[in-house]
Amino acid sequence: MENHKMWIGEQWVDAASGKTFAVINPANGEELGRAPLGDEADVNKAVEAAQRAFPLWSAKLQPERSRIVSRLAAIMRENADELVRLETLEHGSPTGHAHFMAEWSTQLVEFAAQAGRTLMGDVLSPMPNMVNYVQREPVGVCALITPWNAPLMMIAAKLAPALVAGNACIVKPPSINSLIGLKFAEMVSRLDLPPGTVSFVTGPGGTVGQAIAAHPGIDLIAFTGSTETGRAIMITAGQTVKRLQMELGGKNPFIVFEDADLDAAVENAANCLYHNSGQSCASPGRFYVHEAIYDEFARRFVEKSRQFVVGDPMDSKTTIGPMASAEQRDRVEYYIEAGIKEGATLLLGGQRPTSPLLDKGFYVSPTVFIDVTQEMKIAREEIFGPVACILRFSSDEEVLAKANDSPYGLCASAWTRNTAKGIKLVNRLRAGTVWVNQHMKLDDTTPWGGVKQSGMGKESGVYGLAGFTDLKLVCVELAE
Repeated sequence: MENHKMWIGEQWVDAASGKTFAVINPANGEELGRAPLGDEADVNKAVEAAQRAFPLWSAKLQPERSRIVSRLAAIMRENADELVRLETLEHGSPTGHAHFMAEWSTQLVEFAAQAGRTLMGDVLSPMPNMVNYVQREPVGVCALITPWNAPLMMIAAKLAPALVAGNACIVKPPSINSLIGLKFAEMVSRLDLPPGTVSFVTGPGGTVGQAIAAHPGIDLIAFTGSTETGRAIMITAGQTVKRLQMELGGKNPFIVFEDADLDAAVENAANCLYHNSGQSCASPGRFYVHEAIYDEFARRFVEKSRQFVVGDPMDSKTTIGPMASAEQRDRVEYYIEAGIKEGATLLLGGQRPTSPLLDKGFYVSPTVFIDVTQEMKIAREEIFGPVACILRFSSDEEVLAKANDSPYGLCASAWTRNTAKGIKLVNRLRAGTVWVNQHMKLDDTTPWGGVKQSGMGKESGVYGLAGFTDLKLVCVELAE
């Protein structure tokens, strides 16, 4: 297996320690290659390079920065087949999903390049003989810590806006998807950037992530991952008062009223839940279904779930691939066992696939629980797998109270033919994104981010781009 190198300061380098770690194919447990096991020394080197590059990169005119980031999108299109291959091999994405992620990732880069030229300041109400205005400036050195559940897309979503805004960037890709991160580094290496403008440091969060959070030379951390890890980063980063942009966990309510279009609700519910093998922060975590249609919704949902094909992600017929790691598979199985022990009724799944073609991979079958109550572990904690938790409700006020009864507030949806009712409800839901008669529908222009323990700040769209800038107030005295 090939030993890969990191990209730091315009050079391909081994880890300072000389150590490496294995990257595993989740479909069969086999080793795909080895990545450098970075640590504090490598982070220090990347920060020093970024600090040298920042004055040069930030001084470039915005049209030039936008042109260079647009070039990155073109390189991504040239490498689309390889990006799809890596997403399938390293993450376990079915090929159809991998093609979608490669295209969406490219569109995010294209949008950021174009939107960079729209950033503007504001002229403030004048005082006598004064001109006051605010202008947007790059933050400085930005560390981008990306998650394993959408490895390609999340690098694109963070790096492109941070870069086009004029920042120098250090990317820490997820360890289990390091080859995708290093392929992205190879594409970045082809850009006309000042040396050190972008570095990629591979390694675990306990060493590389900790060093990033503690480093006084890093001005902003953009992180996507678990709430637990987010808390740890906040504690460490607080010592140097870093800017933080965080997209954390979710346990998202999907509310189906008695007058909903049941066919549309079931179709969307299943597609969203099993998308990316359930490994999506936006996935419905709690299905609240009105008691009048509860049994029928559950029956149709199970029927729809049986249509999804668990299998080798290289097979075009597969719609659910493996979990991204053995650790994540074990986590999902822990929650399935917890649901059974706490008294939920298991309608479907709950066991690993038995096919001999799948026994070496990290697979979990579509699983459906009914008779779930608000106090159960599976109703309160993020499972991050293909597990449906279906709860019942009898009134609008009841379901609103239950939906808001969570430490999370990432997203939510309401399903009803009464649009006015739906809008009134979502206006009272504490979530960063809400949909009516839809769930998980986003594009490259829409901002994304949660409230409460689901994070802070927005990602994507012009709001996400602005998050990688500082506002500077300028006051000019108009002398005679």
